[in-house]
Amino acid sequence: MDAISHTDAIRLLAVRKAFGALQAVDGVDLQVPRGELFGLIGHNGAGKSTLFRIMLGLATADSGSVEVAGCAVGGPQWREARRRIGYLPEQLALYDNLNARETLAFFARLKGASTEQIEPLLARVGLTAAADRPVRTYSKGMRQRLGLAQALLGSPQVLFLDEPSNGLDPQAIREFYDLLAELRAQGVTVIITSHILAELQQRVDRLAILANGRVVAQGSVQALREQLALPLEVALRGSPALLQQAASVAGAAHAPRHQDGLLHLRCERADKMTLLARLAPLAAQLEDLQIHEPSLEDLYFGVAR
Repeated sequence: MDAISHTDAIRLLAVRKAFGALQAVDGVDLQVPRGELFGLIGHNGAGKSTLFRIMLGLATADSGSVEVAGCAVGGPQWREARRRIGYLPEQLALYDNLNARETLAFFARLKGASTEQIEPLLARVGLTAAADRPVRTYSKGMRQRLGLAQALLGSPQVLFLDEPSNGLDPQAIREFYDLLAELRAQGVTVIITSHILAELQQRVDRLAILANGRVVAQGSVQALREQLALPLEVALRGSPALLQQAASVAGAAHAPRHQDGLLHLRCERADKMTLLARLAPLAAQLEDLQIHEPSLEDLYFGVAR
């Protein structure tokens, strides 16, 4: 049977794809539950684009199984299932002589979606005022918004977004992720790639890090922090004499470093409470104490070498 009876929006098992001697995707296992905002990150050539194309049915895996939106990709029911999928590629080809309304009408006909969605979608991505202007007059950010609108035609259950914040200003990026949060709350599964890791860190439910065609780490940001056990940093602010005393109390094992009026201490995750207990007698005299967890960028470079 082609229909899949589990609750995952995406399920990949032992997926492989080679181009000659290049193993672009090498035994990838991936499960993404319905209604999850899932990040897929990796360096150029890590296999992200190939994996996207396989999940969209634009490329065929050499081996393994691929299930998206309740169906086996390429199976008898796949054509119908594709109507439940939205896709924003990194480089979306648009007809410059069409305006936004005409563009969405064109994509709606291709997808078999209702044209009644066009006006609400234009409003949702902030393009109503520019809807009658030719696309050739659009900035990169406006073109990206229009691309997102076309991806949302047909109210997709699964949404693939490849570098979707390219060209967006900070306000537009915030609005974009607010929109993704709304879609997630409605049960839409979102798969997103981005090279701007700081954008993803606080926004994805889970993520997978790809390197050389393989998933080298997978989980929530906090789960990856715990799995990789990268060190924390404790930063103290106070008088020079107090910071010197704190450095002595912490000891050389915590690599005390003075910078910008702060004392920075390196701390293994398992030693955090021990270090804080040693510093506790100085707490009343400190001006501030901050604990910095490893960022998503730190996690990425910790595994994707």
